[in-house]
Amino acid sequence: EAVSGAQLIAQALRAQNIEYMFGIVGIPVTEIAIAAQAVGIKYVGMRNEQAACYAASAVGYLTGRPGVCLVVSGPGFLHILGGMANATINCWPLIVIGGSSDRNQETMGAFQEFPQVEAGRLYNKLSVRPSSLEVIPAVIEKAVRTSMYGRPGSCYIDIPGDFVNLQVNKSSVKYTECCLPPPISMAEHSAVSKAASVIALSKQPLLIIGKGAAYSHAENNIRKLVDLCGLPFLPTPMAKGVVPDNHPNCVAAARSMALQHADVIILLGARLNWILHFGLPPRYQQDVKVIQIDICAEELGNNVRPAATLLGDLNAVTEQLLEEFKKRSWKYPSDSEWWQKLRGKIKNNEESLKGLASQKSLPMNYYTVFHHIRQLIPKDCILVSEGANTMDIGRTMLPNFYPRQRLDAGTFGTMGVGLGFAIAAAMVARDHTPERRVVCIEGDSAFGFSGMEVETICRYNLPILIIVINNNGIYTGLDANSWEAMLKSADPATCAPPVSLLPNAHYEKIMSAFGGKGYFVETPEELQNALQAAVADKQTPSLINVMIDPQSERKKQEFPWLTRSNM
Repeated sequence: EAVSGAQLIAQALRAQNIEYMFGIVGIPVTEIAIAAQAVGIKYVGMRNEQAACYAASAVGYLTGRPGVCLVVSGPGFLHILGGMANATINCWPLIVIGGSSDRNQETMGAFQEFPQVEAGRLYNKLSVRPSSLEVIPAVIEKAVRTSMYGRPGSCYIDIPGDFVNLQVNKSSVKYTECCLPPPISMAEHSAVSKAASVIALSKQPLLIIGKGAAYSHAENNIRKLVDLCGLPFLPTPMAKGVVPDNHPNCVAAARSMALQHADVIILLGARLNWILHFGLPPRYQQDVKVIQIDICAEELGNNVRPAATLLGDLNAVTEQLLEEFKKRSWKYPSDSEWWQKLRGKIKNNEESLKGLASQKSLPMNYYTVFHHIRQLIPKDCILVSEGANTMDIGRTMLPNFYPRQRLDAGTFGTMGVGLGFAIAAAMVARDHTPERRVVCIEGDSAFGFSGMEVETICRYNLPILIIVINNNGIYTGLDANSWEAMLKSADPATCAPPVSLLPNAHYEKIMSAFGGKGYFVETPEELQNALQAAVADKQTPSLINVMIDPQSERKKQEFPWLTRSNM
């Protein structure tokens, strides 16, 4: 009995428990998508390869099993370099399958010929081309396994065009079973007790929870550790919700101060990269003691020499620490001077945010808009957020109460991820938690990167709520009158500020063009009405285009997370 290359690929993916495929079909990969659907894999056809790859990578983070991105050769492959890099840098499992030119035309200038396997090596943990149809299942098993084992990342499989419809006898195929779940490693016992001793001697401890903790489903053990030891904690952006943001020990509202004055910092699946200011002065104490818990040995000791290193699976190692502290019955005193300082700072920062949010002037500012969004969106929704000010202010104003329910520009600071992430989250939610809504909050500039994916959202009838925070530009913009005046005097290419976009752009009409609901909003009342209507309608995709003051910015030195130079 004969089987085609396309069928072999689809069956092998199914055997590895792959559930979702995103892509754009064309020569030579169309049959692969058809075969995938035939074996029960869900295929989502996107409008741009970049968004397709971002979507597939988000599935990996949300479910722990890679999504697949399917693309054509040459330019199709090149459009997903950003998605592969974003997945690998965020440590998310991903499989990319790219068609390539027929083998017998290599070096002849074939249609869309490009050295894809070599190009893929920079962005992936594994970049391979099966040597024959017979080995396709084994290669796919290795790619899926490699994407999830150790520190997760992207893996690329190159499929020559002539493989897709070529047939081979089933009996000669090297079929493989589903790979085993990633093995769980633990830290050495001496490192655990050393870490516990350093923590027990601390005067100003701080727990930093990273998205590695979210990925490893360590929420229960981390919550127990926080409660058992009474430690202050700070989540990185995508780790919000591992312990709920409203937990009394959350010090996110005093972030700068907590980092700057901590004497012992415990990193739970977080890296000392730009997001955490590298762990260096002046943002940290010169002699801060760092306890690092990470799955990746090469990460240990980056930028700061650690006081203790715990190599292993985050959930398992947290449990080891828990056991150690149960023996010691040590708890950090809640009436310490450190707690008093932190609570004072939190109170100050929260009051100033309240002040900004209650401003009644029109057009609205970011804070007023987020205040209303916070009150009206479901508490358990999956939040996707991207933009410059939109993402930064949204992170401080919109709480998360559950793990893995905030997706944003991430470690790589990638713009254009929002709609792909939202589509992935909505597909996964539909199958696993159908009552959960996806709310995607986009800056107007960020929305522009993948705005046409609104058609994809409507085609698959995904009830995503998109909120575009529209300030007519990147960071800041011009109001309509200033724009008109400028156009009278000169060509916009010579004098329009490079950060500006068209004032009062009606993005909501993109949604209504495809059958969803669009709302154009300029006042708090209109915003409340639109939010209530959109949240109540659980069937229809909607887009609320919220006009804000084009000069609205974050309050100075609010939570000095990002500076202008690194969006």
